[in-house]
Amino acid sequence: MKPIKIIFTIVPAVALALGLTLVAMPQIAHADSHADMFEHGTMHVTKSPTCGCCGAWVALAREEGYNIEVTDTNDVAVVKLDAGVPDTFWACHTAMIDGYVIEGHVPFAAISKLLEERPEITGIAVPGMPGGSPGMGNDPTARYDVIAFGGNAADGEVFHQAGL
Repeated sequence: MKPIKIIFTIVPAVALALGLTLVAMPQIAHADSHADMFEHGTMHVTKSPTCGCCGAWVALAREEGYNIEVTDTNDVAVVKLDAGVPDTFWACHTAMIDGYVIEGHVPFAAISKLLEERPEITGIAVPGMPGGSPGMGNDPTARYDVIAFGGNAADGEVFHQAGL
């Protein structure tokens, strides 16, 4: 085979292979960095069927690598009461994972910290619906507190500060 034919045959194949590899790398890195989320089991999220911000938070949780099961209900208060979420910490959805309660638009860094450190608390909450929190604009610079509750948590104890 002539050198020019070799170049025209091999170079496009190599370029295609390299291009496909570079396109796939971000997804591979993302999957590897979040593979340990599955070891914590399924995250059960209870939300209103009409709440768009809750749906956005669930979509972001899936992007973070969590295995999610959603229950839509018109009475989310029952779940919050059964889970022991103080009424001052209530938000629009309640999630449970690996023995912990996650109330509201909690950032995923706080959930990772919770699952890694495993403090003797009932759960963590982002009271209300702060702008910029996951599902509410998802602005990583938004500042708000994630509060620990139940178990050994002190009243109003800040577990994580978002946006710092």
